[in-house]
Amino acid sequence: MSDRESRVVLRPLATPLPLGFLALALSTTVFAALQLGWIPPEQGRVAGLTALAATVPLQLLASVMGFLARDPVAATGMGLLAGTWGVVALTTLTSPPGATSAGLGVLLVTAGIGMAVPAVSGLAKLVPAAVMALAGVRFAVTGIHHLQASATWQTAAGWVGLALAVLALYAALALELEGSHGRTVVPLGRPGRAEVADEPGVRSQL
Repeated sequence: MSDRESRVVLRPLATPLPLGFLALALSTTVFAALQLGWIPPEQGRVAGLTALAATVPLQLLASVMGFLARDPVAATGMGLLAGTWGVVALTTLTSPPGATSAGLGVLLVTAGIGMAVPAVSGLAKLVPAAVMALAGVRFAVTGIHHLQASATWQTAAGWVGLALAVLALYAALALELEGSHGRTVVPLGRPGRAEVADEPGVRSQL
């Protein structure tokens, strides 16, 4: 009678952050163009649809993959981003063009503060943490615009949104290159390797 062998099969998981950051770049760019007056307020529906149909599902996927990969920073940050963009999208789609909402303003300021949690927790990777932090600033500044109905804050939110898009694209590229080459190609601001490699199924760095 032969002995039965037990086998453990591990499925390696790539970091979900590039997908989440590229999804973030889509919405923040379209909304920035709207806030800066590059596209008319009537085109706000396109911005809302972009967030609802592209950014939200992609970031939800990134959040789930982050939990599966045991990366709490990616999981929490992407989940909070997805939920916030979902509310922004639905509010934009159901409101008159160019309208402001005090309720949305409160949500955005709160979400902006909340983004400090994954940003601070992810300081071991400075560039991704900076994306999380700047996303929080973007939400907060937009929230103040909705609370005060101020054109100045609207313009500021637009420029912060564009800066966020550039930083998110850089972070996505750096992480994607690192994943495909197995080494850091473009600087990510990581001081060292993460100390989680001894547990089976956990990547040494995400």
